[in-house]
Amino acid sequence: MPSDDASHRLPATAPKQAGPHFFVVGNEKGGTGKSTTTMHLIAGFLANGLRVGSMDLDSRQGTLTRYIENRRDFAAKHGITLAMPEHHAVLESRADIKAEAEAEEATTFHRTVQELSDCEVIVIDTPGRDSYLSRLGHAQADTLITPINDSFVDLDVLAIVDPDTYRVRRPSKYAEAVFQEKMSRARRLGANRTFDWIVIRNRLSQLDSRNRQAMDQALEELSRRIGFRVAPGFSERVVFREMFLEGLTLLDLKTVDTAKMSMSHIAARQELRDLLNAIGLSDVKV
Repeated sequence: MPSDDASHRLPATAPKQAGPHFFVVGNEKGGTGKSTTTMHLIAGFLANGLRVGSMDLDSRQGTLTRYIENRRDFAAKHGITLAMPEHHAVLESRADIKAEAEAEEATTFHRTVQELSDCEVIVIDTPGRDSYLSRLGHAQADTLITPINDSFVDLDVLAIVDPDTYRVRRPSKYAEAVFQEKMSRARRLGANRTFDWIVIRNRLSQLDSRNRQAMDQALEELSRRIGFRVAPGFSERVVFREMFLEGLTLLDLKTVDTAKMSMSHIAARQELRDLLNAIGLSDVKV
């Protein structure tokens, strides 16, 4: 059973506050590994003994919801126990009038947050596009995690980069919106109550290529300008697609049959260790 005082098991960067700590996984671009990252964060918090709630705000794709459904089905089929979050899918309104739709979505969103208020951590997966629900999710963040693929196509969600010098010309609309939310929260609540922003680099190249060096330069410059820190993510591995179908994560390999574990699994587990350590969950055994 989780202890009543879980503060020592939350990441060290977490603001000290009453109620759940909100981890929001957000990016206005699809295909960056958002749901894979989200599910592994959920599994990491569960492995750390925390009461975890999860919210899927992307009703159009619903990938996180299917991931958790697959997990529940796999556990039932094989007669094993897998740690589960308290999960809610928050659906978009079908109202035709924008003001009515946003009011309905806000009511559903905040009601769901209230239903999860006994959790120590709430992890929110947002749509890969700008939407009212996505903005509600981002505004709730204590820690915002933005996965990007390690390419200039995906960096475009954060910055406009000069093609000749690779210098950052200006932040993107998404990056500007996140920065303004940080500043707004600091003005309302004080500088120590803003949120931690972590950009995760997925699909990292295994080669020290010119492209990767240029990405390093651009992200370092941008992180100083708009206030995020960079963490390593996952390489492109077939293993993640396979685990999705069974609802599993790398943290579950100790529970299920590990006879099929390959070198790809072992390498991916090291990547997960690095990611959890960057977020502050260094005590989780992977």
